[in-house]
Amino acid sequence: MAKPDAERTLFEAPPMGEQERMVEAILFAATDPVTVADLSQRMPHGCDAAEALAYLRRRYEGRGVRLVRVGDGWAFRTAPDLGHLMHREVTENRKLSRAAIETLAIIAYHQPATRAEIEEIRGVAVSRGTVDQLLELGWVRFGRRRMTPGRPVTFVVTEAFLDHFGLESARDLPGLRELRQAGLLDNRPLPGSMGGQGDDEDEAPGQTELFED
Repeated sequence: MAKPDAERTLFEAPPMGEQERMVEAILFAATDPVTVADLSQRMPHGCDAAEALAYLRRRYEGRGVRLVRVGDGWAFRTAPDLGHLMHREVTENRKLSRAAIETLAIIAYHQPATRAEIEEIRGVAVSRGTVDQLLELGWVRFGRRRMTPGRPVTFVVTEAFLDHFGLESARDLPGLRELRQAGLLDNRPLPGSMGGQGDDEDEAPGQTELFED
């Protein structure tokens, strides 16, 4: 016997095509990447946000806009090969100093890192202004405190950092050889690298605590 329409509405999830539309609408309107858990909370009971997301991602393959993972969340982004079309002439009022770039690189490749560890790798003191600049940009945030005397705070990169550089996770950071081949790094060792390690240059240190509190 067929279920009454009212009962079907209460207990049956919408068709997968409709669930895809819901996910698409949520992600399109979101200003930040949205997690599967957040999608599930917003969608009607019984919906499978993860499955709808998978279908939607395949639907956007090869399009001018792609559905990509950013950390633990998902967002629509321009296809990498079309990024040049989005170029705008923007005057930068403030550029990152060399100290800030080196500090950011150390945090990205050695996180979670304390101020003392950053200073040990760079060989010079890290000014408060340098760290404040990275925090203000939203590319770095405070991580867990070290379980050592004084319980120093650590620093890790954020999802905004990953999003800006088109990375799914910190494990996608390029190796030193890739950076040099792209002309983005000279032949000097990256701050904190061992240097002279031959083929080991391509391996970035593990980032196991990227988004832990």
